[in-house]
Amino acid sequence: MADREAAEADPAPPRGPDAAAATPAVRTVHGSAERRSPPHVYPLSPINRSHLDAMSDSTGVWQFAVGTAPRRVHGYCTDDVARALVVDVLHGRMLGWTAVADSVERALRFLAEAFDQDTGRFRNMRDADRRWIGGADSEDCHARALLGLGTLLAWHRDSRTTTDAGTLFFRALPAAGALTAPRPIAAAILACAEANRGDFLAARPTLEALGARLAALFERLDASWPWPEDVLTYENALLPRALITLGRVLGDPGLVERGCGVLDWLIRVQTSANGSFSPVGNRGWWSRGGKRAAFDQQPIEAGSTALAATTAFAATGRDRYREAAEAAYAWFLGGNDLGSVVADVDRGGCRDGLGPAGPSENEGAESTLMWLMTLETIRHMREG
Repeated sequence: MADREAAEADPAPPRGPDAAAATPAVRTVHGSAERRSPPHVYPLSPINRSHLDAMSDSTGVWQFAVGTAPRRVHGYCTDDVARALVVDVLHGRMLGWTAVADSVERALRFLAEAFDQDTGRFRNMRDADRRWIGGADSEDCHARALLGLGTLLAWHRDSRTTTDAGTLFFRALPAAGALTAPRPIAAAILACAEANRGDFLAARPTLEALGARLAALFERLDASWPWPEDVLTYENALLPRALITLGRVLGDPGLVERGCGVLDWLIRVQTSANGSFSPVGNRGWWSRGGKRAAFDQQPIEAGSTALAATTAFAATGRDRYREAAEAAYAWFLGGNDLGSVVADVDRGGCRDGLGPAGPSENEGAESTLMWLMTLETIRHMREG
């Protein structure tokens, strides 16, 4: 959903201490083979759900924001509710079940209402009056909903909630077999791996089938462009993260190394000469053989890279992945091309993007959830 967040970004000049650092300089060169210094290690802030709570009501999480206030006219999105469920689990592991129980229950209720029994798929868009908006079901939405449910199944701290989540997960699982786009396939693999980790072993056949499909996309690719698409777009690191996870579940070191190789390339081409994370911007993306878009950089890119790098670090113990995860985390806190802080640490929110003049003033759901997810992932990595 990076496209919809970017449409709301409206980048504005940064204020206060970021202003001087945000003056665009000469663009750095990406993909250099030179050895770079490890990234600066930025501090970890305490868990803060203030903005997430402000962006939520009794139904779910509002998609967009005007500044820090919900933009209710655009309603809700299943993608965001599923991400919020992942954040709830991450926070619950630190704070305990009671702290997130109401939010988890709300997310499960939303996903149950989103499930269309006739198609076996999740509906994605819901207006401010709680009516579902018609249109073709989104593969991203379906896989993202499964990932939220699978993450909850791997935690299973409440028996009734686990039963409800498991019932919904397995009702929706058959439709995952029809997924065709790389990112939904990757997200569904991660969902099945989480469910499998929670001893819901019936997810294993779907994981293996989708895994074969994803692995095939990365066979016989050009070493100069080891990517299954001609354009590098959004949430790219989700794919190697799924390959690495798949390899670990199946006990296949070859798949782990294939995923690490793809991730190495993504890290290299999205690292500036000074070692900071510099993701492909969605103001044009990056077509093979074309010019790489510098802006608008999205929190989903930094977040997905941090998650993939920590997955690779857990699988291999290689320091370069720990450093890559720290660099992606640093992007939120000023370790980026403009030296501008993107995360709203005081409220637990995040700006919707980094444009050439600085961060957006708006703090929508996807951006905020990716920040919260990244923060807890890095916290877990540092604590070992």
